[in-house]
Amino acid sequence: MKYTNATKILPEKLIIEIQKYVQGETIYIPKQVMEYNHWGSLSGGRQWLDHRNADIRLAFKNNNSIEQLAKDYFLSIETIKRIVYSHKK
Repeated sequence: MKYTNATKILPEKLIIEIQKYVQGETIYIPKQVMEYNHWGSLSGGRQWLDHRNADIRLAFKNNNSIEQLAKDYFLSIETIKRIVYSHKK
């Protein structure tokens, strides 16, 4: 998180209004909800996980056991169960 002096970016009237509520403290102003990126959307990590999970679901439908999938994908049995029994397609 970057620190910016309010006097450099905000109009004086707005600063005076904010000072009615807080003075001399650091406040955090979050991004608007539409500005957030979903996890992994920039790096491609989300796509990679979605593809991997689809492969696991397909292998499970083709009669691979949960234990074998856990070994093949280096995941816990509980994680494999969560993936194959989820309703995400």
